[in-house]
Amino acid sequence: MLLPWATAAVLAVGQARLCAQQSQPETPAQLIREVVYNELQDHQAHGSWRYWVQRQREDGTEREDQVETTEGPITRLYLSNGRPLRPEFQKLEEARLQRLLGSTWEQARNRRDYSDEEERIGRILVMLPEAFLYEYDGEGKGCRRLSFRSNPAYVAQSVEARVFHALSGTLCVDTQYKRLVQIDGRLQENVDFGFGILGRLSKGGWFQLKRTQVSASEWKIEGVEVHFSGRAILFKEVSHDTSEVRGGFVQVPSGLNLAQGMKLLQQAPFQAEVQLPNQPPSAIPHITIPVFALRQ
Repeated sequence: MLLPWATAAVLAVGQARLCAQQSQPETPAQLIREVVYNELQDHQAHGSWRYWVQRQREDGTEREDQVETTEGPITRLYLSNGRPLRPEFQKLEEARLQRLLGSTWEQARNRRDYSDEEERIGRILVMLPEAFLYEYDGEGKGCRRLSFRSNPAYVAQSVEARVFHALSGTLCVDTQYKRLVQIDGRLQENVDFGFGILGRLSKGGWFQLKRTQVSASEWKIEGVEVHFSGRAILFKEVSHDTSEVRGGFVQVPSGLNLAQGMKLLQQAPFQAEVQLPNQPPSAIPHITIPVFALRQ
């Protein structure tokens, strides 16, 4: 279900979409509103997927098997630096998962984290048309590139919005489906919290988000890079570095709960090397894990 606070935004961008179709040529602002409309629609009615997630750590890489459920994702760590976990670490993973399934507190935290993330994505999408000014910046490989910079008329209402509004960069839009393919942003100024007393994010921090088409109507994140630095209270240096790649997307039945997601992690072999080629939707293999796999 679409979050109530976003309903008005969906209607607004929908109206803008109709206006854009009636007037030519399409301006960058109109294109962004259409993209946001499409993304919010998908955010409301997306399916459930299973995929691997590989994260770069200071001491190497970790790869997880992740299943999306109605109660948030459930994950199992299965590779460390490209190798299967040793038996003692497999036991730790099994204990962690059993603790999640057996604890109402852990389950509530998992749902809350999932809900918070969904809301955060919605808030950022709604910001896009008003927080930035856009210009066309080229086209290629089925994508239209736009540069963006802060809109001085936009008033950020939260710390999150202030950080996002301080970015400039480029984003790429699929020209056929008008979906967000990639966004690159960099902080153009320091962002202070509490007049600089509570903390600061330093100018020059950057992030990159890449997405891929996994079905005729759905797109998923396939890569994330986040690199910010600054300081917190009492001048403690802080940094936030994330490097994450996702792949092997396989559709699973909608409406799974955590226990059913756990059964998939345990029973169905994960096709970790499945790759979806860059083909039109009619040619994309649509892999589905059958419901009977959950009922054994």
